Amino acid sequence: MNKLSITKYISVALMLASTTALVSCGSDDSSSPSSGADTTAPGTQATTTEVPVTQAPITLPPLPTPAASTVTGLLALGRPIVLAHASGEMTHPHSSLFGFSEAARMGVDVLDMDVQLTSDGVLVIHHDLNTGKTANEDLVLLEHTYDELHALDSAYWFTANCTCTDQPEADYIYRGVRTGAKPAPAGYVAEDFAINSLEALMQLYPDYVLNIEIKDEGDAAKASADALMALLTKYDAFERVVVASFDDTVVDYFHEKQPNVAMSPGQTAMVSFFLGGVSLPDWLYIVQIPPTYEGLTLFTPEYVARAKSEGIVTWVWPNGGETLELYRELLAIGADGINAASPPQAMTALNEFLGAS
Repeated sequence: MNKLSITKYISVALMLASTTALVSCGSDDSSSPSSGADTTAPGTQATTTEVPVTQAPITLPPLPTPAASTVTGLLALGRPIVLAHASGEMTHPHSSLFGFSEAARMGVDVLDMDVQLTSDGVLVIHHDLNTGKTANEDLVLLEHTYDELHALDSAYWFTANCTCTDQPEADYIYRGVRTGAKPAPAGYVAEDFAINSLEALMQLYPDYVLNIEIKDEGDAAKASADALMALLTKYDAFERVVVASFDDTVVDYFHEKQPNVAMSPGQTAMVSFFLGGVSLPDWLYIVQIPPTYEGLTLFTPEYVARAKSEGIVTWVWPNGGETLELYRELLAIGADGINAASPPQAMTALNEFLGAS
């Protein structure tokens, strides 16, 4: 691999020290999805160790069978994969069961999510530490119970163009579905637009590989890690998850207790990897990075050559500006996976790439 200049080394170090950008789930930037995409799945067919009781089982329309149901199987497919970042937040409400279901129908290989604990110890799927960007109330998750959070309208600020607060009322197409003020789309129910538990999703998707980032901080993050381990034990799901955290202490904590679970490196490990050329330990073999950060290109042919020579699998999550052309470019450079906010466009790019191979 060509050595970065000292200037770029410093830029990478500053970038990594000031952001969680080199860990799995990142930007919430959204743009309008394109229509008419070919989304056929390639090679597929149609704070305690006791897991708390969360909610009544939710049912969704039948889903296609994914191409692989374990991380080992996923890596053996011999092709790039598509992950649905936060359920595909450009096309459906962020981290919603509705979005995960629609992404699965489009043929994605992996469901991507962030998790954190509620005040009563339920591990829920949510990106931010508070709910203001997506829901009708701004609550801190750690300060509220699961029932309080589950009652929120988590699609409140979603539009077809962005998840934002300054659009005309008519643009908030799913606002009110959670509360019953508006009917749910055919085949779905109000709870599909709520903040839901990880357990509910695991029950709905027993055959899907899950990419899970622990989003809490400090002791709360370790408590989330314990809760996640309890769920993985309950559902015998250790072989079908990749676990990530920007906090290296959380990554190490999880690995110490569950050494056979696939994991992605934290911030400090990535600083050493990019800045010092230090190889990652063998158990951190799935790296998740953005293509660029503040004008500095991270995902390059030189990086890909180094990663492949060291046995590293690279899943790229674009940190804004997601388009069909960008997805095509990432695949051409050598991405092993795209963690896409727009699953329809990513599936189109993947099928084009496979068709041309």
